[in-house]
Amino acid sequence: MKELYEYRARLIERLVSAAEEFRETCLKVRDPHAPLNNGWSVHQIAVHTRDVDKMVYGLRVRRTAHEENPEFANFDGDAYMAEHYDPNEPLNEILNEFVMGVNSLAELLRALPVEAWSRESRHARLGSGLTLQSWVERSLAHILEHLEEVRKALPRQE
Repeated sequence: MKELYEYRARLIERLVSAAEEFRETCLKVRDPHAPLNNGWSVHQIAVHTRDVDKMVYGLRVRRTAHEENPEFANFDGDAYMAEHYDPNEPLNEILNEFVMGVNSLAELLRALPVEAWSRESRHARLGSGLTLQSWVERSLAHILEHLEEVRKALPRQE
């Protein structure tokens, strides 16, 4: 069990450090509105990452921690961006809000009792038995995926 506790502590710390790295890397990009290979700009990726953290993974972690087997609908990130994206939103505000959200989530995770990490939830497409820990792992993977996208943009833009 000690290894599992240590894994979860490292997972929380990596979530926090990944958010910080994401912010720092996005701010290094010279033109955050220039389209990347995937068609989105760094600005769009930052908005998407913040919004998914807040409305998808952060929400799922919080609800799983506090509700009995909650069910989650699928989230269409592309449709959400098409409807809500504001190209005039300042990048530093987006990134600061993102980091604050991750830090808030980390505080919650540190305060949870051990058994909360095994609490389960359901998802419309992914099925049942999704633990709080699995949502935290998915959250980190999502941040790291977009961090890597932004890192790849740096050599072209610096």
